[in-house]
Amino acid sequence: MHVIEERFLIRRGQFAKSSNLSQILTEVRSGIDSVRWPKGAGKFTIRPTQKGNGVVPIKKACIAHLKRCGWIAEQRLKLAAHEKPGPLDAVKQLPDGRFFAFEWETGNISSTHRALNKMAVGLLEGILAGGILVLPTRKLYEFLTDRIGNFEEIAPYFPMWESLTVNNGVLAVFAIEHDAESSRVSLIKKGTDGRALV
Repeated sequence: MHVIEERFLIRRGQFAKSSNLSQILTEVRSGIDSVRWPKGAGKFTIRPTQKGNGVVPIKKACIAHLKRCGWIAEQRLKLAAHEKPGPLDAVKQLPDGRFFAFEWETGNISSTHRALNKMAVGLLEGILAGGILVLPTRKLYEFLTDRIGNFEEIAPYFPMWESLTVNNGVLAVFAIEHDAESSRVSLIKKGTDGRALV
């Protein structure tokens, strides 16, 4: 798996220039690169079947990599008026006590909006120093569970997050894509919830 585009919606202040951010970006990029299919392969090859592949198994190798780098998986934080929304895929606590959030989209476009809003609120409240959301491109999207959130569909809304008043923090969206296509590899298993079986 590889990154096609890194879009920074917010990249301001001291944290944006820090070695902490440089280390986080290195860990996230290497985590994405660690996602391979089939298991044990040297790259990520997808079976090009329309709406044929599941999405949850794809992120597992990346989350496992982040955990080895000291991230905490499935972490709930008090965000949005001190409520605890659904857990973030992974967070890393920074020396100043704030967290950096990581989300890998496995839901629909509404889920994509919620993920970015959750991280934006965390930035505004000073709980998060930053966050990264990973999304498939349209090219990968067509082979995944129907209506999965994707980079091109969320991009028209980027100006909203870019306009937020955050003086010291980072909010980014990484667009990812498969390395190859082959009808000889197996489909990636789908989940059993919602539209995953479509």
